[in-house]
Amino acid sequence: GKRSTSIRLKLFRRPASAGSTQLERMQELFRDDQLRQAIIHDRLGRRLHGRRASEVSPPAQSFMMPLNSGVYTGNAQFFVQFFLGKPAQHFVLVADTGSDLTWVKCRLRLPGCRLCNGDGNGTRVFHPEVSSSFQPIPCSSEMCKTSLPFSLIECPSPTTPCSFDYRYGDGSKAQGVFANESATVVLSNGKHTKLRDLVVGCSSDSTGSSFQASDGVLGLGNSNISFATIATARFGGSFSYCLVDHLSPRNASDFLVFGHRPAVLSPPLPSETSLVLDLEPFYAVGVDGISVDGEMLAIPKDVWDLSAGGGTILDSGTSLTVLAQPAYLAVASALNRRLAGIPRVKMDPFEYCYNWTTAPTNAAKNLPRMVVHLAESASLKPPAKSYVINTADGVKCLGIVATPWPGVSVIGNILQQEHLWEFDLKNRRLRFKRSTCGKSTSRIAGDNKLN
Repeated sequence: GKRSTSIRLKLFRRPASAGSTQLERMQELFRDDQLRQAIIHDRLGRRLHGRRASEVSPPAQSFMMPLNSGVYTGNAQFFVQFFLGKPAQHFVLVADTGSDLTWVKCRLRLPGCRLCNGDGNGTRVFHPEVSSSFQPIPCSSEMCKTSLPFSLIECPSPTTPCSFDYRYGDGSKAQGVFANESATVVLSNGKHTKLRDLVVGCSSDSTGSSFQASDGVLGLGNSNISFATIATARFGGSFSYCLVDHLSPRNASDFLVFGHRPAVLSPPLPSETSLVLDLEPFYAVGVDGISVDGEMLAIPKDVWDLSAGGGTILDSGTSLTVLAQPAYLAVASALNRRLAGIPRVKMDPFEYCYNWTTAPTNAAKNLPRMVVHLAESASLKPPAKSYVINTADGVKCLGIVATPWPGVSVIGNILQQEHLWEFDLKNRRLRFKRSTCGKSTSRIAGDNKLN
């Protein structure tokens, strides 16, 4: 059957307004994560089991894209530099492992196409008419009817482009048409090459504050049409990224890399676990439990069991880490007990916040150690600043929130920060290790005139 025409999918945070405080930004982040969590729960409830197309033999090359925190815009997401069309046009997209659709703000004028006509939003939009590689996907095609997410039923003529309509939880929307298009990427040897036949959304209408800080979304999720799946099939079967501290300035950047990345397997060797690819478009991992200061917490095993309505995914488009209620109660209680000497303060929407101006001088060095124990003896040991986070001047809060049980837990981008992550789709493996990230991207970030 056809998919809903008004599916709400929260892809990323709305930027904070001018003059907003850090607390206001965190409150917006919390609200937006809640909206996204509802959609994750809805999509996982369908338990999609489609398999991707078979991979081709991996070439020796890799390519990379500059990746940095969007905090300079008041946004709690990570942005990637993207070059679309021929000649290439430059965009800043949200890097989202929880989305399978890549789309950009777009200006396309075709007669008789309701969701083609429009001026897009913002000063930077894609102009298909100047791209020789832009090919709209017809609404009469089998791909439009069965394979493209959120596509609409309407098809006034066989050649009318296949249209989509996203409705977002905060009232914003993204509408447009699907097309095949090429992207320009920078290879590891410094040369440029084209990735052809990508599925992209040309969005002529993306109203709402959610889209003011970026030009669209880079779909890094797991499905046949996602950028990640198409790119990794041609470049080594894997992609990787290293997220700088989310509060880093704009010039603190690293890379999103497709293909072999020597740093992943260089000493110290990474932790490694199975990557579960049965829940498109999400990446799931097995979790054995969570410990605080070496104490394994009493969390029911069903919380980590996909078949019982639980499970855990990694999502770069969710900021705060979300735990199903039984896990949240155990973790928050254990962390709070160890911070009992610091006065509590009330700061919605967080449950546990502390007046750090009255904390002992050594409190920051003696924060409790939380470890997420993954399947196959892999351990995620995030820095304490990733779960005891700054929310306002002199105030820290537990940066973990609850979702009702049954429900999926989400390792968000703040808990992922300052780690190098490799998603090996070919071998279904996840590798990760601590890293300072923050490499210079000056040699490719400023090249906005790729042809």
